[in-house]
Amino acid sequence: MPFQLHIGLMSAELTTRHGWASHSFHLIEALLRAGAQVTALVPRSSPRLAGAALHCILPETNPAERGLLPKQAALIPQARSLLRAAEVIHATIEPYAPLAAWTAGRRPLFMTGHGSYVQTAGLRRWPISTVYARAFRQAHIICVSHYTESVVHTALPGAQTAVIPNGVNAELFAAAVAVRRSAPPHPLTVLAVGAVKRRKGMLELVQAMAVVRRSLPEAQAVIIGSLTSEPDYVAQVQAAIRDLGLEGAVHLRGHVPEADLRAAYAQADVFALPSLNQGWKFEGYGIVYLEAGAAGLPVIGTRDCGAEDAIEDGVTGLLIPQTGIAESLPAALLRLLNDADLRARMGAAGLAKATRQSWDWVAAQWVAAYRAGREG
Repeated sequence: MPFQLHIGLMSAELTTRHGWASHSFHLIEALLRAGAQVTALVPRSSPRLAGAALHCILPETNPAERGLLPKQAALIPQARSLLRAAEVIHATIEPYAPLAAWTAGRRPLFMTGHGSYVQTAGLRRWPISTVYARAFRQAHIICVSHYTESVVHTALPGAQTAVIPNGVNAELFAAAVAVRRSAPPHPLTVLAVGAVKRRKGMLELVQAMAVVRRSLPEAQAVIIGSLTSEPDYVAQVQAAIRDLGLEGAVHLRGHVPEADLRAAYAQADVFALPSLNQGWKFEGYGIVYLEAGAAGLPVIGTRDCGAEDAIEDGVTGLLIPQTGIAESLPAALLRLLNDADLRARMGAAGLAKATRQSWDWVAAQWVAAYRAGREG
């Protein structure tokens, strides 16, 4: 029997340009496929999505507009009117939790806990801190990883939490496996996908490639992701590439079209994103690890963040410590680049994990959570 609940959402823009947006977009698509009725409030910049009733009224969060909380408060009457028929209310990203709470009333309230911003209540000054704390405590916080869940409990002891991981549309990357098998010989290539910023460990990856190339002088690295998030850091990374003599070996490609991204997965041999906790910021999960697995790549990530859920250490890839990364990252890269059989085994295991962890499977977990919230 199709899922019949009417879900009211406060969502990120429905694109795939960053983690919040990609999660929101794919989850809503999957909920629609499951038969849900979806009414979503989204930022003014959001594209439309067939099958969902979208209202482009929310302030932007990426980057966040000034006065984000007062702007949400001003939308309370409109949000309540637009979502009056919804049976559950769900903020798919943390910044919209206050508006979701003000709109929910006695209806079940859900919030997706992605990562760093689950700590918002403790990071902001009064009275904003109090508003977020009340909204978070009112909500069922469904976290994308067990690490994020642990951070929630540290920030808000006693919060109602559960874990539903991110998903992936594995079929979008399936062609990469066949392309790689039939490709002519090429230099061993490491792929990283993520904004070039400190939290993603891109500088450490560049430095690791200098070590790797002492043993494998033809090895290459391709980095795909925003070059505008942290301009000073991008300049550091560019300087390191130049100073280490890696101009022809490490390629910063910025944002690329989806077709080019999938081609990059097909042309790579190893995926590495050595995320680093930076102050209060951390990697909440890392959908790109699943995408790489769906493309048949072994993956490298770090411990003490959400990558511990995304990567099965020794099975789909390798988890390395964030401390001592200058030694552990080159060692992990060399281990995989030097062992084609290990790459194949881990890539096959990553593909199996990605196939199981589809967005339809994720949506089914959310359906169960919504039902439990309504009945409880």
